Amino acid sequence: MAVYTKLNKHEIEEIILLYGLKKLQKFSPIEEGIENTNYIIVVDNTKYILTIFEKRVKEQDLPFFCELVLNLNKLGFKCPRPLINSKNSPISDFKNKKLTILTFIDGKSKNFLDPEDCKLIGIEAARLHKFTSKIKIKRKNALSVMSWRKMFENIKENCSRIHKDLPKLIESNLVDIEKNWPVDLPEGIIHADLFSDNIIFKNNKVNGIIDFTFSCNDFYAFEIAICFNALCFEGLKNNLSFNVTKAKNFVDGYKSVRDLSDSEKENMKVLSQGAALRFLLTRVFDALNNVEGAIVKIKDPIEYLKRLEFHKNSKNFEDYFF
Repeated sequence: MAVYTKLNKHEIEEIILLYGLKKLQKFSPIEEGIENTNYIIVVDNTKYILTIFEKRVKEQDLPFFCELVLNLNKLGFKCPRPLINSKNSPISDFKNKKLTILTFIDGKSKNFLDPEDCKLIGIEAARLHKFTSKIKIKRKNALSVMSWRKMFENIKENCSRIHKDLPKLIESNLVDIEKNWPVDLPEGIIHADLFSDNIIFKNNKVNGIIDFTFSCNDFYAFEIAICFNALCFEGLKNNLSFNVTKAKNFVDGYKSVRDLSDSEKENMKVLSQGAALRFLLTRVFDALNNVEGAIVKIKDPIEYLKRLEFHKNSKNFEDYFF
């Protein structure tokens, strides 16, 4: 979440009328994240999220995202639900951009996750995979392993401005990953961005998952690898360590809903290495391509060098969970 498109009160009032909402009481921009413009709006004492799609989100993918969360809601998975506008669509046009209004998930994300939190998130990740296996829509992962070489070529010339050894480190990891990436693992729709700021807690329970704009078809185990990178490292960026207890709790929670195959376990090292590289590449790209005038908190790419070092040196899945 971020703010690239700045809206005033009158413009937001125009937008909410498209959805049959009338009296705007309050609105405020959300600065966290890097992908889309987001505002919290309050109408008739009810909170909503107004999302304007920007940057990497392609217009042709919007029906997939909306249909996915609508179906997840129907199946009982707690996530934001898009409102339907006067044209019987969740997606509206405003000033040459696409937008939607979503229901608000009550609660807050946690800055620090303990092992029990990780277990609860593991349960929700597996529930998500169980539910999405019933949803017959598809979206190719635009940020899959097949895209990383091209992404690297686009930043290779300038990424040494961020860290002098970055070109060499990325190339070394990319060669390993391309050589060892699996081709036949259980797959379906994954969230693909399960960072702590997309996981809402209330009363120390997961109350919902938000921001499905990276959702796509990929390996279920790749989701676990993303979560290892996003949730299980802790400490200062130059001295990060992997918390095996958190990872084990996540996997225990996940396996209470959906078991892991031997091949998924055997490929956890390269999947985790790939997930770390994927986020390093996109963070480097965003750091090198700031949007002038946008209100965005750019996330530090260097955090992922320690993650990559851990993954590159790990031996097998037992280094991640017992």
